[in-house]
Amino acid sequence: MAGPDTSPYWNPKTETLPREQLAALQTEKLRRLVQRAWNESPFHRRLYERARVTPDRIKTLDDIRRLPFMTREDWMACQAEKPLFGDLVTRPRADAIRYHLTSGTSGRQPLRVLDSRKDWAWIGEMWCYGFWAFGIRPRDTVFFAFSYGSFIGFWGAHYCCEKIGCLVLPSGNLTTEARVKQLVEMEATVVCATPTYALRMAQCAQQMGIDLRRDGKVERVIVSGEPAGSIPATKRLIEEMWGAKCGDTAGMTEIGTIMIFECDRQPGGTHIIEDHFIEEVLDPTSGEPAGYGERGERVVTSFGRGFIPLIRYRTKDLVEKVPHSDCSCGRTGDLYRGGILGRVDDMKLIRGTNVYPRAVEAIVREYPEVEEFQIVITREDDIRDEITVQCELAPDKRPLWDALAPRIGKDLADVHEGLRFNVALADPGSLPRFELKAKRLQDLRPKG
Repeated sequence: MAGPDTSPYWNPKTETLPREQLAALQTEKLRRLVQRAWNESPFHRRLYERARVTPDRIKTLDDIRRLPFMTREDWMACQAEKPLFGDLVTRPRADAIRYHLTSGTSGRQPLRVLDSRKDWAWIGEMWCYGFWAFGIRPRDTVFFAFSYGSFIGFWGAHYCCEKIGCLVLPSGNLTTEARVKQLVEMEATVVCATPTYALRMAQCAQQMGIDLRRDGKVERVIVSGEPAGSIPATKRLIEEMWGAKCGDTAGMTEIGTIMIFECDRQPGGTHIIEDHFIEEVLDPTSGEPAGYGERGERVVTSFGRGFIPLIRYRTKDLVEKVPHSDCSCGRTGDLYRGGILGRVDDMKLIRGTNVYPRAVEAIVREYPEVEEFQIVITREDDIRDEITVQCELAPDKRPLWDALAPRIGKDLADVHEGLRFNVALADPGSLPRFELKAKRLQDLRPKG
């Protein structure tokens, strides 16, 4: 339960716990979790027996490194062998009240998850940490620009807002135009969306003749689902178009909820909910720990989900951990500078240069004239890789293209070791729009 409305913390005791006490809490929770997984999950029992590790060997927090990694590939294989949920679940299906799928990648089998009442209460609680930290209070009216399907998305945030006491506005399968009208009519003070869709709604409002800064009451936009939520240029554009503060969060279907959030101090990073998660940052190749300020892969252990033990799960998320003292809010959980920086496997090698989609977006979003963009990688004459950034401008901005194109191309080259980018003008409305996770990268090179 939260403190008074004036408190900046949803759970003051654990959010400000001294680091040594936080480590002790994590250690005790880890010991219990590993023992439960050993006793109740055949999947985990096999992993640990293969690694020759037993629960009694987990005595300190450092002993987590004795445990083997859990991977998506192992999880999918388990589900394929024993449909639908595999044998890593610890409760009978009859105990479940929720069913969700990962958003997945085209052509890949999604992960299927179940949650109990206790799981779901915890999921909502984790969102409360983040929403309260960003200033959401019972007086707020919260609009969810989200289609309620099997993708977990903002489901937990919806119940978090009800728990806080907010008026909740679910928009379901409304069109973008209808959503804009409703959030203005109902005087929503908070909007929840992906960064891409937050921009799309603002662009739509402009086309409808609605100035959200003047006609709307939105004070905060909370985004999730894409690394763009912590890209300064994207965040700044959202804040300018909405006339509101923009806060980032990130979660996973595998976890069931968010594990990081941005507080209202907006320190340039997201706080880790360390009383409920252990977040390791490791070198993706060697598996060795990365220090503060070093980039690596997130490996997460979750204490809250009962149906599915998640222990040392390799996320393939690229992050950079920094100490809690980087933010002045008083929380003692460490931060990820810049939130989720992208995916370890998102990196593309173009003529000897590493290219990350997040870095491209950071440049393109510096140009508010660009409404949407897409990255296309091709191989010419079977030998030469080419990368093209297609940009779609609002109709009234198209006369500016001849001046914009060389500037965008130069900025992209400057941050990519001089790599030449082709910059092309796309026809109005020709590029895809996204409500959930945007997929702006098309790698059309032959496989292998």
